Amino acid sequence: MRQRLTIILTFVVIIGLLVLINAVSHVQEEEVRDLEMFANRSTYHAGPSGARALHDFLNESGYKVMRWREPLSQLMNTSKQPVSTLVIVGETRLPFEDEDFTILRAWVGRGGRLVIIDRTPDPRLMGNAGWTIRAKEQRLPDIDTNPGNVNQMTENVSELQPLQPTLLTNNIESVMPSRFASRLVFTVEATPGVTNSGTTMVDPGAVAPSPSPTPEPTLEEDFWGLPEETATPTPVPVADPDDDYGEGDYSGIVAPVAHIGDADGAVVVDYNYGDGRVILVSDPYLISNGGLVLKDNLALAINVLGGPRNTGLIAFDEYHQGRGITRNAFASYFAGTSVLPIAGQIVVLVLVVLWTNGRRFARPLPLTQVDRRSSLEFVASMAELQERSRAYDLAIENIYTRTRRVLARHAGVDYNSSRSEIAQRIAERSTIDRDELEKLMRECEEAINGEPVNSRDTIDIVKRLRKLERDLGLRLRSREARQAAENI
Repeated sequence: MRQRLTIILTFVVIIGLLVLINAVSHVQEEEVRDLEMFANRSTYHAGPSGARALHDFLNESGYKVMRWREPLSQLMNTSKQPVSTLVIVGETRLPFEDEDFTILRAWVGRGGRLVIIDRTPDPRLMGNAGWTIRAKEQRLPDIDTNPGNVNQMTENVSELQPLQPTLLTNNIESVMPSRFASRLVFTVEATPGVTNSGTTMVDPGAVAPSPSPTPEPTLEEDFWGLPEETATPTPVPVADPDDDYGEGDYSGIVAPVAHIGDADGAVVVDYNYGDGRVILVSDPYLISNGGLVLKDNLALAINVLGGPRNTGLIAFDEYHQGRGITRNAFASYFAGTSVLPIAGQIVVLVLVVLWTNGRRFARPLPLTQVDRRSSLEFVASMAELQERSRAYDLAIENIYTRTRRVLARHAGVDYNSSRSEIAQRIAERSTIDRDELEKLMRECEEAINGEPVNSRDTIDIVKRLRKLERDLGLRLRSREARQAAENI
């Protein structure tokens, strides 16, 4: 009963600890505030700054949409379903490597559509032969900017109308950006043979020399980019046709097109790059969960991603948002919920039960029986009782009955067989004299049936029985001792 009480108390304590842990972990848990200053632009994020609403809408509307969680080198993998549109939203948590820019330019040059939705896009993603594109920021969000507050995000902001009818402005009357939206400005490169008015004076067959690489901006220039009079555009590389990526020569690209903007600059710009196209949107708020429902922002997002007739695969870059396939998919899916803590607690509970059953209690065992008497005390008591009562026949019966049973088993006959048959069988299987054995058995049975016998005759008969057991190798007493030990 004491062991059962200990087990019950152990389970009560464990259950109490689990309840306490759940109460501490989940009661009055303060949610992490979503800030525009540190926005999470992932399609997994359901907060105001995330893009989950757009992803789910496209998925439920029949578009082929996916979350790209592999390195960009897999874009060139022909064994997978080809991606027609790659979307990069906001400032990514993982930086782009130089190889990523090379792969992106090669992929776009082969016919891909690259959509960059950012207030300060990387200049290396905006390379366009003959033109310079830079972003002019209006203002920066602070720590108190709440992306879920529409009034705060669009304070003193006027809606923007399309600048011209294009495929990207189809079915759009106006869009509502945030007050932090930047403006895209593009100017023609200063190349030989080009006047201040932008008129090209070079012969059609002439090839303009490749401009020098863009110098890194200094600290004073900040992220506004280089001044217009000293800006050197990022050239489109002219790669070897036998190159692995095969970027090609795209020096004949036409000027970028501004679709939506105002007097300060464009908000939506696109331009050709080889056989593909690059689309720049200067405000992630237009497609975020908090701003997607304003005005015609949703229609703009659909047009930018290919329009209603887009049947290609649209991929949102989640690899550079820190959601790469190197992380456990199960843990990523249930991150932020109580599923993982509950699963951990169940595992701990199972381990505790296994440990208690295996180490502390194990299987039930009987208590040790301590015999306070000596091993021969019972035998001596019975012998003394029979000697005082002169019950020699009873003593012989106790021994002969077991001996006869073993002799019958050894002879292979039934216990009720005659002594002559038992003696004959024993004699055939051993060197024991048949007449001597039959005589011994007859004397024992006569003493049991009432023939007068004294102590001396009783001791003689018992000695002869023990000698018979030894000669036949029956070892009756050792067998009985072993069976008695097993029954304890």
